[in-house]
Amino acid sequence: MIDEVAPDVFRVEVPLPNSPLKSINSYVIRGCDRHLVIDTGMMRPECERALAAGLDELDVDLARTDFFITHFHADHLGLVSQFASDTSTVYFNALEAKLAASFGDARTFWERMAAFGRVEGIPESAIQEAVREHPGAKYGAPAYPDFTLVGEGDVIRAGDYRFECVATPGHTPGHLCLYDRERKVLVSGDHVLGDITPNISAWFGNVNALDDYLASLEKVSQLHAALVLPGHRNTFEDLQGRVAELEHHHQERAQEVLAIVATGGKTAYETASEMSWDIDAATWEAFPVLQQWFATGEADSHLRYLENRGALRHEMRDGAAVFCV
Repeated sequence: MIDEVAPDVFRVEVPLPNSPLKSINSYVIRGCDRHLVIDTGMMRPECERALAAGLDELDVDLARTDFFITHFHADHLGLVSQFASDTSTVYFNALEAKLAASFGDARTFWERMAAFGRVEGIPESAIQEAVREHPGAKYGAPAYPDFTLVGEGDVIRAGDYRFECVATPGHTPGHLCLYDRERKVLVSGDHVLGDITPNISAWFGNVNALDDYLASLEKVSQLHAALVLPGHRNTFEDLQGRVAELEHHHQERAQEVLAIVATGGKTAYETASEMSWDIDAATWEAFPVLQQWFATGEADSHLRYLENRGALRHEMRDGAAVFCV
């Protein structure tokens, strides 16, 4: 599906088969001399066909097209090498460019992720299955183009738009949004979504993921955006209202986590198993293992958030972090 969401800005809906997210929004900004594509979809045939069809319908010449990637998750970064031409500029943040480079040694990277899973208390069999089925392992790009590194305050021009880069760490460590101050348009990636809550996990050793995310929410709430273009689902207009909802959600989550841990020491995996989730499964055991993985990361970010405030502490037991009041 293609629709024009702002003058000369088109949303190409790229499917994400078998994912709760359903699809990703790839935004195409047409200009007289050059075009800009924001995010691409996973490295899988269904995504490639949908994006190629959308670009063809919009008559986008890839030799005159640049790319901006909001963050390093496979559903946003995976296809960029397939579409970027020798004359394309691919804008990306410096921190995650280094992380993406580490993906070249996939075995080492996923061993590192498995080690984090053990600290979270995830059973070994579930770790191995989650790593094997993780979209980053299955559908990430085998190689990446040369990135043009951008960060806070850098300007990217596309057509009649003048986008400022806004650093919004939290969902990922180097996540970037784009903001056109004159047109009041915010491209929010996965930082602010209209009707689902972005996953905030403490992977990669980032014990401040939720603190970073909440600070980034406060930061974008100061922007005067009349239109928000998110990475998934529908565009929306009330940025401040949505930020308030997300802040409230995470405060409720933190209180839920605190109440769970107050009943006795818990790992992140055990905490997640007692939290409420909007997943169609009768029990925690019935959750798909990959969703258990993501839920555990979310639980850990709230546990670390509470620990940073002195409400909890943790100790290592048999290689796993156990949180206590």
